[in-house]
Amino acid sequence: MSQRGQSTSDQTPQVSIVIPTYREAENARSLLTRIAEVMRRDGRLYEILIVDDDSRDGIDLVVRDLAAICPARLITRTGFRDLSQAVMEGMRQARGRLILVMDADLSHPPEAIPRLLDALDKPPTDYVIGSRYVAGGRTRHWDGGRRFNSFVATLLARPLTGRIKDPMAGLFAIHRSTFERARGLDPVGYKIGLELLCRCRCQHPVEVPITFKERVGGQSKLNLEQQMRYLLHLDRLYRSCAWKWGVLVRPLLWALLGTLHMYRRLTRLWQQPVNAPQS
Repeated sequence: MSQRGQSTSDQTPQVSIVIPTYREAENARSLLTRIAEVMRRDGRLYEILIVDDDSRDGIDLVVRDLAAICPARLITRTGFRDLSQAVMEGMRQARGRLILVMDADLSHPPEAIPRLLDALDKPPTDYVIGSRYVAGGRTRHWDGGRRFNSFVATLLARPLTGRIKDPMAGLFAIHRSTFERARGLDPVGYKIGLELLCRCRCQHPVEVPITFKERVGGQSKLNLEQQMRYLLHLDRLYRSCAWKWGVLVRPLLWALLGTLHMYRRLTRLWQQPVNAPQS
C-alpha cells in the first residue's frame, strides 16, 4: 500500500516533479525526504523523476534507500552533460498532468511546491514561477556580485518576457499539454524555464514568492562558460521569438560574448607558468 499522495506503478500521477542532477547525491536525500513529507500533506498523487547526467556519485543508492517513502525514478543520461537537456528528458517521460521542475541543491524550498501547483490549477494560468523578485520573495546570502549578475541576466531577457520579474527562475510549473505544444525547443545551458516561456508561448504566467537559498552542499555549476552559453541561448531566442527586438539586442549580446571570450583567454594566459630564463 502506498502512502497518501504517493503514486504507484499502476496509478497515473497528477504531478510529475523533475529534478536534474549532476553530483548532487549529498543533497538528494534531504531534498527527497522533504518533498515526500510536503506531498504527503498535500495529497496529490505524484512521481519524482531524477534525471542524472551520469554522476556516478551514489545517487542511485539514495533513490533506492528512499523507495519506501518516495516515488522517485532515476533516469541516467550519458554523453554531453547539459541541465536543460536533462530537464527536457524528464519532462518527456513525465506522466503527470502538471509538471514541476526544481534544482537539486536545496536552493528551492520544497515547501513551496503546493503553492505553485495551486496557482497552476487556476485558469487561465499556463505557467508558474517560484519567484525571488515579487513581493514576499527574497534571496539569502547573496553578495553584490551575484545580485548584479542576476540583474543583468534578467535585463537582457526583458524584451522576451515582458512583465515577468524573475524569468531566470529554475523553479517553475507548467501543464504537460502546454509543454507538448511547444515547437522548436532548442535550449542550451541552464535557463530551460526561459526557453519554455518563449517556445510554449505562455500567455498567462503567474509568479509565486519564494525564499531562494544558496546551495547547501556540492559545488555550484555556474561559471564563465555557463554565462557565455546563456548569451548564446538569448541570441537563439531573439532570432526565433522576437526578431525585431533582436535587431537591437543581438549586437549587444555578441559584444558581451566577445568580451567574456577575451577575458577567458587572458585569464588562461595569466595562469600559465612562466619559464625561468636560462643562463
